[in-house]
Amino acid sequence: MMMDAKNASLVMIDYQPRLLPAIRHGQKLVARSVTLGRIAALLGVPVIGTEQSPDKLGENVPSIRRLCAETVAKRRFDASEALRATALAERRQVVLCGCEAHVCVLQTALGLHALGFQVFVVEDAVGARRQGDKSAALARLSQAGVTLVTLEMVAFEWLRDADHPRFREVQALIK
Repeated sequence: MMMDAKNASLVMIDYQPRLLPAIRHGQKLVARSVTLGRIAALLGVPVIGTEQSPDKLGENVPSIRRLCAETVAKRRFDASEALRATALAERRQVVLCGCEAHVCVLQTALGLHALGFQVFVVEDAVGARRQGDKSAALARLSQAGVTLVTLEMVAFEWLRDADHPRFREVQALIK
């Protein structure tokens, strides 16, 4: 199935200052995710953030937080129930990025999938402390029926064609 900007939400999971220094290639992850969030904003895709125990781990970094129309604080690793009360409820496709691939991203993706959403995880915009954890999470998600995609796959499927009025702006963000 193709991703559709009119039927999708982007969820940005736990880009918090106490987590990010330990995430492998954390700054690159943030940069890729900011690009994804900017593309979503250009194409009218709602962007929702989550924060794991923000009283202890801090709020999402400002570059991520400002992209989110709303941010959900949570204590459970699986944010699927908390997300049901957001703009996500109006759309059937959910694109996920964030930290950590094998904990909150994995559990949220599996939870949303169980609730009947079409779930896409942007593999070049998720991170973990160890590459083995990220790899194992992506393999498990794929086996569970969650679709793995890349940032460029998301961008070009949301655009559909080069005649889209935002094509050049999106293309400039990717290059």
